[in-house]
Amino acid sequence: VQLQASGGGLVQTGGSLRISCVASGDILDYFHVAWFRQAPGKEREGVSYISSSGSTTYIAGSVKGRFTVSRDNAKNTVYLQMNTLKPEDTAVYFCAAKKSRPILSVRMSPSGYDYWGQGTQVTVSS
Repeated sequence: VQLQASGGGLVQTGGSLRISCVASGDILDYFHVAWFRQAPGKEREGVSYISSSGSTTYIAGSVKGRFTVSRDNAKNTVYLQMNTLKPEDTAVYFCAAKKSRPILSVRMSPSGYDYWGQGTQVTVSS
């Protein structure tokens, strides 16, 4: 499967963005998907997880209450809705996928995923 992340951009503090991860080459229904982000000089951080059916989601504590993850398997797309954005949310956001359910200990870890998109830049101005 190939993943393409898009929808990033420049937004003011308190604003919203929705970024998308579109899959090609395989049916996204089969895949569990996570969003990660990486700010300059920092490690890649897990932001959200959604199971292949969409029935299970997880949002990292740092963005809980502000970010939501969803998917539309008919469109082969996973979304990350980001509200009340803060300057510390500035990063490159990546989507990643795995065909089998990642075990809990790596569900929010880059090592838990086999396929990666190229990333989309999100910049939040103060």
